[in-house]
Amino acid sequence: MDQLEVKKPLIAGNWKMNLNHLEAIAVTQKLSYSLEDKDFDAVDVAIIPPFTDIRSVQTLVDGDRLRLLYGAQDISPEKSGAYTGDISALMLSKLGCTFVLVGHSERRAHHGESDELINRKLRATFSMDMVPILCIGEDLAIRESGEHVQYVLTQLRNALKGIHKPDLKKVVIAYEPIWAIGTGRTATPEDAEEVCSAIRRELIKIGTEEISHNARILYGGSVKSGNIVDIMREPSIDGALVGGASLEADEFARICKFHRVI
Repeated sequence: MDQLEVKKPLIAGNWKMNLNHLEAIAVTQKLSYSLEDKDFDAVDVAIIPPFTDIRSVQTLVDGDRLRLLYGAQDISPEKSGAYTGDISALMLSKLGCTFVLVGHSERRAHHGESDELINRKLRATFSMDMVPILCIGEDLAIRESGEHVQYVLTQLRNALKGIHKPDLKKVVIAYEPIWAIGTGRTATPEDAEEVCSAIRRELIKIGTEEISHNARILYGGSVKSGNIVDIMREPSIDGALVGGASLEADEFARICKFHRVI
């Protein structure tokens, strides 16, 4: 937590179910060496690999004193026990994870994760002083109905229900319109700003004006080096949750260097 700075932009790469641990080492090394100190000074850069890669990433980051942050793609709401296949907050904490993705649209769609379960996973993440990246977003039908803002804010309120203000201060919010994930179709910067600004206003109601101001709100959905600058120019957007483009070290590094243009 000490290495994080309030409102410092965050670019996080979600590798999803890609890259074995050997490939992870190669991509991590290449990414780190493609970035300079001035890049890490300006932007927090994180990779979110599969569980099987985290130990290799940790060893590399610690051994070579890399300035990359890293985290996990999911977390169990349970502390321990007979939950085959689940990974606990303690396990992730001992691997040095800074971030945990919670409520990604693919977890909601493929594993039926409810807002109640996501709320429990947030609490598990907080229990080990890790930072959740809470993912919220709408599908195409909801977008076309014009109810997307209210839908996303309902997800936000349900996920954060009962979360105390000290923990609210830690949450990173990632707005990921489902219709723009892996489709090559990207929400315009104005589309993203509309929802991200609404999220920030809602955080005042849920928490405080200070919490809202300091919260890092990311955009996720077909982010590439070709559109990151325009996205980051929007006033309510503090970074990006990058999917497929984060698997290529050179492309991800170009995305992380957006600050050189702005």
